[in-house]
Amino acid sequence: MTLVWLVEDDPSIGPGLVRTLMAEGHQVELATSAAEAGALTGDPDLLLLDLGLPDGDGLDLCRQLSDRHPRLRTIILTARSSEIDVVLGLDAGAIDYVSKPFRLSELMARIRAQLRGRESNSIAVGDLLIEPGPRRVRVADRTVELRPREFDLLVRLAADAGSVVHREVLMSDVWDEHWFGDTKTLDVHIAHLRRRLGEAPGQPSRITTVRGVGYRLEIGQPSEP
Repeated sequence: MTLVWLVEDDPSIGPGLVRTLMAEGHQVELATSAAEAGALTGDPDLLLLDLGLPDGDGLDLCRQLSDRHPRLRTIILTARSSEIDVVLGLDAGAIDYVSKPFRLSELMARIRAQLRGRESNSIAVGDLLIEPGPRRVRVADRTVELRPREFDLLVRLAADAGSVVHREVLMSDVWDEHWFGDTKTLDVHIAHLRRRLGEAPGQPSRITTVRGVGYRLEIGQPSEP
């Protein structure tokens, strides 16, 4: 049974969504404030997060919970729908963004998509072992914790290991409909991914930057980033 954390202070949304999720077979924990969310325990599979909380900024909470649970997949539910709000939410660790008011059927479809099991075949690239099913990455004999977007980015690069993947392709495939044209967030995620793989800035990297074009995941030895 999957564990879903729902952080929503609107009484017209929270309880009904809990009932729907439970009817779908999920275990659900409801928090109506940032403080309550911070006190939740367990290892959630999915976080549904409202940004407009009465005691704090939902973006800060998103960062905190993403740091605490690196594999947590977060869908933001909010009335904020400007481009900058979407970008900030995704950069804070969210994997999807649903604007209020939303259609319940669409939200449930997005939840199912995030929780749907992925192929379990492992991908080996150099000293990297990527397991899409459990969303696990190993570097040599060390397990690496990646955030959902970082993991998806690494899987996409690994799909064409040894070849350059254009920036626009990475944004389209990994960010999907939430890409608004500015690819700077891609560079930030690549930098984070390199650090999580144990690579220091300026040192040889498994991910090569092809300036003005995109990125290449090297099959052999790390090269200059």
